[in-house]
Amino acid sequence: MLFKISWRNIWRSRTRSAVVISSIAVGVWALSFVLSFSNGLIYTFIQNAIRDQYSHIQIHHPKFPEDKNNKHYIENADSILSSIKQIPEIEAATSRVITTGMLSTSHGARGVQVMGVRAKSESSVTKFNQKIVEGSYFIAGKKNQIIISRRLAEKLKVKLRSRMVLTFQDTKGEITAAAFRIGGLYSSGNMIIDESLVYVNDKDLAKSIIIVESNNNNLDVAHEFAIYLKDSDNTALIKDKLKKQYPELLIEDYYDLSPDVELYETQINTSNSIIIIIFMLALIFGIINTMLMAVLERYRELGMLMAIGMNKAKIFFMIVLETFLLSAVAAPIGLGIGILTVYLLQDKGIDLSAFSKGLERFGMETTIYPAMDIELYVQISIAVFITALLASIYPARKAVKLQPVEALHKI
Repeated sequence: MLFKISWRNIWRSRTRSAVVISSIAVGVWALSFVLSFSNGLIYTFIQNAIRDQYSHIQIHHPKFPEDKNNKHYIENADSILSSIKQIPEIEAATSRVITTGMLSTSHGARGVQVMGVRAKSESSVTKFNQKIVEGSYFIAGKKNQIIISRRLAEKLKVKLRSRMVLTFQDTKGEITAAAFRIGGLYSSGNMIIDESLVYVNDKDLAKSIIIVESNNNNLDVAHEFAIYLKDSDNTALIKDKLKKQYPELLIEDYYDLSPDVELYETQINTSNSIIIIIFMLALIFGIINTMLMAVLERYRELGMLMAIGMNKAKIFFMIVLETFLLSAVAAPIGLGIGILTVYLLQDKGIDLSAFSKGLERFGMETTIYPAMDIELYVQISIAVFITALLASIYPARKAVKLQPVEALHKI
């Protein structure tokens, strides 16, 4: 009976109810959009960091991370890489020869990190071949190719086919140099990477920096193995498996390699909760204001209900129930619009190219793809009904404090 009265009451003033429903629905939609955008921004950053820089797992010589000295390399890279690729959970893996050096042209010089890569397997792990904006990716059989960023090319005033000299130390500590020609220009969308990282063929780099014994001409070496998994949830499992398989090597996952990525990943839920609380606090005052006006407009009616025997508990519950019913109508509308918005934008994304200069400094993509999961929609729904409960308390208390005789004489 009380439910029926409450339902009829909220539609007696259609305009007022429409305002409440609209405000709640818009608030829920806005909250859904902000959360999806925030999650998309964080997920994009994490995925880009894993794909472009850290992979899910990396393998090094135990001493290599200490000073990045190129004498700490791993031998038999081919067999190790082949063995790693046999693990079913691994999507792609590659090996790299890494050193630091000075990149020199007729217009200047710049300190860079030189990444010697296997063209085919590197593109499988990092999709680096898709970042080429001018020229071409490594051409098979062509020696001494170098790929630098378009940003770095502009700073050094070079272009495709320009000759560059890389100077670095070999594994004996001697200064050596090698000449390369620019085969392609890339753009990663990350200013730090673009200005500090150049790519060459791993064999071309290895023959310049790896000095082997006279009776051993094998250049089958690597400083780093990068592993990309089919499912990031298997990272810990594969890491433990590789540690047992290669106990003499250093096995690290992206948590070990980048505390920033771990922080972002673990703080997603916390940031979502903070955003939900802020939105709900803003929404609660709107609901209180509207429901309080509804109570004040119905002074005589509420006084008459009390006069004919309705107790204060039922009056209180009736006001609370009205607020709940309004939220029950509004929340699905807001969530529906929110789900539709995310669905329409999740493939196309939100273009932020107007802010590309600033985003590049933080390694952010210029296109953000909104992302939401079912758990977050459930949290929003619960938050809306908790907000409705809290917002209904003050108007309901105001109603039960009425004196029936005074209320009946109120104009």
